Amino acid sequence: MNLYSILLQAHSGFRFIVMALLLLAILQSLAGWFGNRPYTNTNRKINMFTMISAHIQLLLGLGLYFVSPLVQFSKTAMQDNTTRYWTVEHITMMIFAIALITVGHIRSKKVLAPTAKHRTIAIFYLLALLVIVLAIVQSMRPFFGVSH
Repeated sequence: MNLYSILLQAHSGFRFIVMALLLLAILQSLAGWFGNRPYTNTNRKINMFTMISAHIQLLLGLGLYFVSPLVQFSKTAMQDNTTRYWTVEHITMMIFAIALITVGHIRSKKVLAPTAKHRTIAIFYLLALLVIVLAIVQSMRPFFGVSH
């Protein structure tokens, strides 16, 4: 097993943790926002762990980016759909999604009202989820299988 295989398996598998935490954070924030619930320490921790898991996934992805045979820096890279996707589009979309999660988490810490905290997380994390799902769908790879 080489470095590429290890990073690919780690990155492909870790996405389930990121997605589970992201969905949990979104569901609890929507319930808090529309249910006018208090913002608890559990809410804060789930939101923080969601952000941390997304950053770990980014680090795994960056490692993979530099060893993947699908990423190529050549004159023809932009002409091939697959090479362009893995070299430019995937990383751009995922960094944008992680930025949304990070900004949402930071902004939620700055507001005082519990409903506003929940609303901030819900909006930013939902936007991030949308970008992530679009990026995965655009890859033409299975959503629930481990990539090869």
